[in-house]
Parts: sequence; structure tokens; C-alpha cells
Amino acid sequence: TNGITINAGLRLLRIKLAQARFAPRLATHSSKARLGHEGFNQRFPNICQHQIQKIMSTLLEVHPESPQPRLMAQIAEALSDGSVVVLPTDSGYTLACRLEDKTALAKIAQIRRDNEPHHMTLLCRDLSEISTYAKLDNQHYRFLKTHTPGPYTFILEATSEVPRRLLHAKKRSIGLRVPQNTVLRSVLEALAAPILSASLVLPDYNEPLEDPEWFPRAVERQVDLIVSTGFHAQNPSTVIDMTGTEFVLVREGLGGIPPELED
Repeated sequence: TNGITINAGLRLLRIKLAQARFAPRLATHSSKARLGHEGFNQRFPNICQHQIQKIMSTLLEVHPESPQPRLMAQIAEALSDGSVVVLPTDSGYTLACRLEDKTALAKIAQIRRDNEPHHMTLLCRDLSEISTYAKLDNQHYRFLKTHTPGPYTFILEATSEVPRRLLHAKKRSIGLRVPQNTVLRSVLEALAAPILSASLVLPDYNEPLEDPEWFPRAVERQVDLIVSTGFHAQNPSTVIDMTGTEFVLVREGLGGIPPELED
């Protein structure tokens, strides 16, 4: 009987999913009506939670400038529990997980179809946290202090605190950022630990993923939580290689060209 009830519930859920993109979200931008886990469970009481999670992710709408601490704590808890989360950054939406979580990292690689773990970036709260994961001298400190927080990715020689699977095979380096985005900084503070991230891109999807309201089902089915601050243009960060004696501009992005690196 339970199996029949569950199957009936799943059929009902699929119908709802097909109607105006209803079920995958806690909220829609048109109504701002929040369903939430409790509301969903009340509406579909006979569907097992693990079966729900195979079909949908949760959309959590957050104020971009004044994020609620309660919601930040929920996001941090989801990351701690091993979730793959879509988060806003200075340069668009990103896939994120805990640094130590091998399973979540593998899931991100599967979503992106990317078998190069060194393409991941470590998001840190401040310079002190960066120094735990990257080898810094006075020259590094001065440069980083000038350009953090901000839309920059710094490639630095990693310390032993960084898992080897995340390092560039030849340079033993890793990309690090101290983001300026208010929501992301709040999540980092709530988590009290760095976050591993990779740009939200899908190999078979050519449109930029800039608004969670219009994310394709391929995203919604593969991540556990989507944190939305509304439309957020994809603008890649400026990338600077700091592994050598001279710092090298790898990519000019949202941060522009730092004055120190201009010709």
C-alpha cells in the first residue's frame, strides 16, 4: 500500500512540476510565496523525502544586500552536511561545496563534466584564511591587501592544508578568492570555513546561467540547494598568477587590470 501511495504521490508531483515551474522552488519571483520543506511535506505527505530530492532542489531567495542570518545559517548547515549549493558571487553564480567533501566535489565535476579538480577555486573570508592555504610573503600580502575583497582570483602556491587532488599537477598551486558579494561573505562567516567553488556552466547549455528563475532542469535536478539573489550577470573574475617572482595577469575580468600590472 505504501508503494502505491508513494507512486501516486510522485505522479502528482510530476504534474505539478510541469505546471508553471511550481514545485522546484521555495518561491517564485512573481508571487514571492514561500512553500518551504514543511509546506511541501504538508501538501505531499506521502512522498518520501529521499525520493523528493531526486526530482527537485530547493530554491532559497535571499536579499542581496541584507541577507537574513537565519537563512545564512541554513545554507552553512547544508554545506556542512555535504550539499552541492549554487551561490551568488561577484562574478555570477557558482557551484559550491565544503573543501573536505570528496563526494560533493565529484558531483560538481559530473555536473560540469570537468575532470580537472584544479579548476576549482577556494573562497576565503580574509587574508588570514588565505594564508592557511597558500604560501605568502610580504610582496604577496601587500598585493592581496590592496585587492581584497573583490572580483579577483589569485593563483598561489598551496600549503599542505590543501588536498592534493585540488592542486595543479605541475605548479602545486590553487586559485583563491576573497569575495565582495554580501551574501557569499555572510555564508562564509556562518560556515567559519572556506568554500570550494567552480563556475556554474553546463556543457550542453549555451545560454549564460544568470537568473535562477530560468535555470534549466539540468541544474535543478543535480544540485541540492539554489541560493537566489535574482538576476546576476556572468562576468568572469580577473585572474592573476602569483606563483613566480613576478605577478602575471592571466585573464582580465571584472576587476580590470590592477595598476601594478599595467604596462
